[in-house]
Amino acid sequence: MPLSGKIGLALVGFWILAAILGPLVAPYPPGAFVSEEVFAGSTSQFWFGSDFLGRDVLSRLLVGARLTMGLSAIAVAIAVALGTGLALTAAVGPRWLDELLSRAMDTLISIPSKIFALVLVAAFGSSVLLLTLIVAITYVPGNFRIARSLAVGLARLDYVEVARARGEGRIHIALVEMLPNMIRPLCADIGLRFVFIVLLLSGLSFLGLGLQPPEADLGALVRENVSGLAEGALAIMAPAVAIASLTVGVNLLIDAATQGNVK
Repeated sequence: MPLSGKIGLALVGFWILAAILGPLVAPYPPGAFVSEEVFAGSTSQFWFGSDFLGRDVLSRLLVGARLTMGLSAIAVAIAVALGTGLALTAAVGPRWLDELLSRAMDTLISIPSKIFALVLVAAFGSSVLLLTLIVAITYVPGNFRIARSLAVGLARLDYVEVARARGEGRIHIALVEMLPNMIRPLCADIGLRFVFIVLLLSGLSFLGLGLQPPEADLGALVRENVSGLAEGALAIMAPAVAIASLTVGVNLLIDAATQGNVK
């Protein structure tokens, strides 16, 4: 594995551990007012200082990382399952179904993802469940296009034709003959979708349309402490660096994997 891949793996591994164990080792309850000073600097008591209400930034950061990574992982799983499922259906189904699904996805993908998500959030609200579904649906078309291009190419190969000649059904061909040979390129797409969803969720939260108080993901932590930007407060710098390091780490790991250097 190249150095960039090792750095990416270390960053991703760190944030996975933070998401799993962070809330258990957080020094204070995330909503507790523990400091008399707002936007305090780093001290032995508050490693990342305090936020605009005197809450411990480190504790809120660890809980926010779990929400950001958890919701993003669930959303990307839904998006990939729907997109790949529809792509396989289009590849093995009749031509009219392929055309119908492809044109529908082309229509959706022509709408910028943030605008599409903003419209859906404004229409249906931003509870945790709805927000996850909205973000997932936003990225279904992108996954569909990649999965369909892979599936259509596989559908013309000899071993798939042999399966058809044996009388295998469309479901068997899609799930047994084609899907296993799509896994590796789809894994790279899953990583990219995860990055896009992290950024979209953080962007929506920064605009006040994501998770609502008292819940707070990394984007919400940036928004609620934006008044400390002029002071360079750790309360705003820490979640911003967390978002950047997470997305950069995933990108470095994907880059190493797609180059075929991950052993």
